[in-house]
Amino acid sequence: MQKTIQLSLLLGALLSQLHAQEITLTPLEITSTAIKTDELKSTDAVEVYTQKDIEAAHVQNVYEFLNQQTSVITMPSYGNPFSQKIDMRGFGIGDGYENIVIKVNGRRLNNIDGVPQLLASISPDAIEKIEIIKASGIVEAGDGANAGVINIITKKSNNAQVGFYTGSYNTFDGTFNIGHIDDKLSYNLNGEAQKHGGIRYIDSNGNKDENKFSNFGFDVAYKALENLELRANGLTSDINVWYASSLTLDQYNEDPTQKSNSFYSGVHQKASSDVIGAGITYDINDALSLDIDYNHEYKTSNYITYSSEYKYSYNSADMALKYIKENFEVIAGGYLFDGDRKGATNITGKKNQAAFVKTNIYLGASTLKAGYRYENVSYKYAPTAGITLKQDDSLHGIELGYNYMLNKEQSLFLNYAKSYQAPNIDRFFNYGGTFNQFIKPSKSDSYTLGYNIITKTNKLKISAYYINMHNEIYYYADPTFLNSKNTNLDKSHKYGFDVYDKYLLSQEISMVLNYNYVKAIIDDEIENGNNYSGNELPGVSNHNVKATLNYLPNKFATLALTEVYRSNAYAANDFNNNLTQKQEAYTSTDVSATYAKDNWEVFAKINNLFNQKNGLWIRDNAIYPVNFTTTAIIGFKLKY
Repeated sequence: MQKTIQLSLLLGALLSQLHAQEITLTPLEITSTAIKTDELKSTDAVEVYTQKDIEAAHVQNVYEFLNQQTSVITMPSYGNPFSQKIDMRGFGIGDGYENIVIKVNGRRLNNIDGVPQLLASISPDAIEKIEIIKASGIVEAGDGANAGVINIITKKSNNAQVGFYTGSYNTFDGTFNIGHIDDKLSYNLNGEAQKHGGIRYIDSNGNKDENKFSNFGFDVAYKALENLELRANGLTSDINVWYASSLTLDQYNEDPTQKSNSFYSGVHQKASSDVIGAGITYDINDALSLDIDYNHEYKTSNYITYSSEYKYSYNSADMALKYIKENFEVIAGGYLFDGDRKGATNITGKKNQAAFVKTNIYLGASTLKAGYRYENVSYKYAPTAGITLKQDDSLHGIELGYNYMLNKEQSLFLNYAKSYQAPNIDRFFNYGGTFNQFIKPSKSDSYTLGYNIITKTNKLKISAYYINMHNEIYYYADPTFLNSKNTNLDKSHKYGFDVYDKYLLSQEISMVLNYNYVKAIIDDEIENGNNYSGNELPGVSNHNVKATLNYLPNKFATLALTEVYRSNAYAANDFNNNLTQKQEAYTSTDVSATYAKDNWEVFAKINNLFNQKNGLWIRDNAIYPVNFTTTAIIGFKLKY
């Protein structure tokens, strides 16, 4: 298979030397927020990736795109490829995902427990745009936006598309998208099915960590009246996955595919999620409009290996009243959420009730943003035997921003955000499943200063930030396990800077660079006699680099070379910064070739071309291999 892919890359390089189509760069609109603006006038540090960017990357899931192309870091959670941990702005690969709100068409993917957001349920082929708002977004997104917000918007078009690819290790994937838009009715149907034969061994019988998943989604909108739109949506996902346990350092260096010596050498999980939603938009007049959306999600997670099954029920409702005039925009809204998790010994729930107001004011070259959010978060722990316990937290979020256009191509911006993260319900349980206590929400004050320049040939964004944290939530991992518990870091801070540059060297050659420097420091924390003050937050790499070089030999073909690197860090549980083993640097080189003509496209991609070994270090001799071998895919798409 690898020889086949390499041959296709060589053939792409030999295609006839016709002139590539003319390419220019323009500011992109930020459409996921209720008050829309473009990235040059934004008061926030933002990254915007279009459908074209996502399709060109030829990724197998959204996690892969974020990890290869954006400032976001993703790693499989304890080896599970469908439940990946996500980090942004130095909150750590251990718990960073809890500080990021992820939305799909406005619906939150964040869970009430410690399970990361299920991005595997969204096919990359179904996405129109991904918008990353860094260290801001608390007013509209709410609970959990300390590091920022990732908004995913799915396609709406009059096109249909089918595609498939096959690859090494018995990988197969098929997708479809069908869309329609007219004056009255618009709809989009999409689906994906994927199977992977596995790479690592999970037992002594030669069985591997194979997995498969499928999802199907739809969105429908109907213009019932000139000023009234009715909407409905649905999504169903099923996952069946085996994933292998950790290795010692000697095992990892010898052969990362080998079976773990852990008590459970492999874990088998089945999970499903079913979402149904409805909404309306009512235009009261030319300036005033009302949006209301409701979603219900029912899902299950069955860890067959542990004989542990949970059932979840989520209900959420969003309301937004928008007033938009030429130089003044304001939105006021509310959010209701009621979620329960039912296990064998208890039902634990979390409720959110929020109200917010946000405004943008345009004064010549200046844009001013101000917003406030009030949110009440309540918990209920109801054991099958014992006393029901409850807790309430009242939280406040603030956003202030200013953008000044130096000219039509350049801008400066300054942003302040006061954000918070209420603990997930797993934080109330100790090692072994006994109830711990209701712990404190974390709170942050973020300051960002940035500069943007967007010309026809160059898009450059630079931002520097400082984040001051109180009660940052973490898991204290006692080496003996007896005193392990969830608790808070009293004080901590993070600082760094981001550089994004997309540069068209010519109509045939372009490059994209994403560089992030971050330092995360624990200021004040003593736990079980260990003083962490002055230590670095574990699982945070100081340097994170993603670079892509694109070559268009003609108007039909594209060759791409991508390099991903992040520096070493302390292992995820090493709050004392004294373990023998550190998280090693992550390195991967990927190449792809695409030939697209008329309504069809063929593509090929090699991931980790030089067979670099990568892993996730939890502690000494607890390593989960990640992207540790060369893999390849070859595929076809038909659009009509």
